Amino acid sequence: MDFFVPGSGKSSEKGDLSWWQLSLIGVGCTIGTGFFLGSAIGIKITGPSIVFSFILAAFGTYIVYNLLAKMTAKDPHDGSFCYYADQAYGRWAGFSCGWNYWGSNILIMGSQLTALSILSRFWFPNVPLWVFAIGYACLSIIVVLTGNKGFDKAENLFAIIKTAAIIMFIIIAFAALFGLIGGDVKHPGIPKGMGEFFPEGYRGFWTSLIYAFYAYGGIEVIGLMAMRLKKKEDAPKAGIIMLLLLVIIYVISLGLAVYMAAHGDFHEKESPFVTALKDYDLAFFPHVFNAAIIIAGFSTMTASLFGVTSLLVTMAQGGDAPTFFSKKIKKMKDLPLPSLGLATIGLTASIITALLLPGKIYEYITTAAGILILFNWAFIIISAFKNLELKIFGKLLSWTGILLILLAVSGTWLEKSIRPGLYVSLLFVLLIAIAAMIMQKKGWKEGNGNC
Repeated sequence: MDFFVPGSGKSSEKGDLSWWQLSLIGVGCTIGTGFFLGSAIGIKITGPSIVFSFILAAFGTYIVYNLLAKMTAKDPHDGSFCYYADQAYGRWAGFSCGWNYWGSNILIMGSQLTALSILSRFWFPNVPLWVFAIGYACLSIIVVLTGNKGFDKAENLFAIIKTAAIIMFIIIAFAALFGLIGGDVKHPGIPKGMGEFFPEGYRGFWTSLIYAFYAYGGIEVIGLMAMRLKKKEDAPKAGIIMLLLLVIIYVISLGLAVYMAAHGDFHEKESPFVTALKDYDLAFFPHVFNAAIIIAGFSTMTASLFGVTSLLVTMAQGGDAPTFFSKKIKKMKDLPLPSLGLATIGLTASIITALLLPGKIYEYITTAAGILILFNWAFIIISAFKNLELKIFGKLLSWTGILLILLAVSGTWLEKSIRPGLYVSLLFVLLIAIAAMIMQKKGWKEGNGNC
C-alpha cells in the first residue's frame, strides 16, 4: 500500500492499479480505530441511531470523493486537492490545504496513539497511558525508517488483519444470535420506537455525526492514490465501490453491536464489538479482537506518520514550508530526517498530553482530527465549483455535502464533553490562516506552490 502524498508536478507515468484494486486499498486504509473505538463514543452519544449517522456520513463522503475523482480525471496532478484548491482560489488556498492536511494527520496520530494506549490497558490496567504511547511511537518511527518497501509490506499485512477482524465479529455475532455459542444473554433487540432509536434525542444524533465522518477519514488519501490508476477516468467508479463496501461492513457490524448490547453498556474505553459479545462464553474473543484493533490503529498511525513526513518534504520543495524540511540524508536511503523530526515532535506532544489529561484526551483529539479532515473536504467541494462545470444536480449534491459537513462540525458545539476538540481545531485553522497571510505579504517568493 503506497500512501502517495501531494506533489508538485503533473503526472505523466502510466498507473499500475485497476479500479477494483484501488477500491480494496481504500477499504484497507480507511478502517482504523476511528471505527473500532471511536464509534463507541458515537453510540454512547446517540444510541442505535448511530447506524443512521454512518449512512448519512457515507453519503457526504461519496459527494466529496466523487468531486475529487472528477477533478482528478479532468486534470490528473500529483498535488490532488491542494493543487485543485490552488487552481481555484490561489496560492493561499493550496498552502492552507497542505498545512491543514498535515495538522489533521498529526492529530490523527495522536488519536490513534491514545486509542492504542487505552486498548493496551485491557491487559495491563495499571500501566500509565504515556508508557504505551512511547512504545508505539517508537515502533511506528522504526517502520517508517525501513523506507517505502518495508512500509508497504507492513501496511499490506495490517490491512488484511483489520478487515478480517470485522468479518470475524460479524460471523461470531450471527453465530451467537442463532444460539451456536453458549451464554445466557438477553438482547435489547430492534428499537421499538423513536425514543429507543434516539435515546439521547436528536441533539445526540447531531453530535454523533462527527464520529461517523471520522470513521470514513482517509478518502482524500485515496483521491491522491487515484493518480496510480491505469485509467484515471475510473476514479469515480473505484470510490463508489469502496464506499459501498465500507457502508456494508460498517452498518452490518454496528447494527449487530447495538442489537446485542444496551445503549448504556457502551463507553469510549472499549470497542463496541467487544461490548456486544462480552456476556458470551468467548474467553478468547476480547483478547484476539483487542489485538486486531491495536494492529488497525497502529497501521493508521504509521500511515499518517509516513504521509506527513513525505508531505512536509514536498511542501518545502514547493516553497510552502521552510526549505530545511526538504533535506534528505543520502547515507540513510534519502531519509527526510528534518521532516520526520517535526512529525516526531507532534507525536511527543501527544504523549505529553496523554500524560496530563488521561481521562478525556481521546475524545478531544479524535474530535479535533475529525473536524480538520472535514475542513479539507469542504475545500475539495468549493474547489470543484470553480474547477468543474457542474450541472444543476451536481451543484445541488455539492451544496448538500457542504450542509452535511457544517452539521457534523456544528454538532461538536452541542456536547460539552467533546467541545474542547472544536477549540483545538479552530486554533489550528487560526494558526494556518496567520501563516498564510504572512506568506501572502512576502509574495510567495520561493517555489511554485501547488503543495
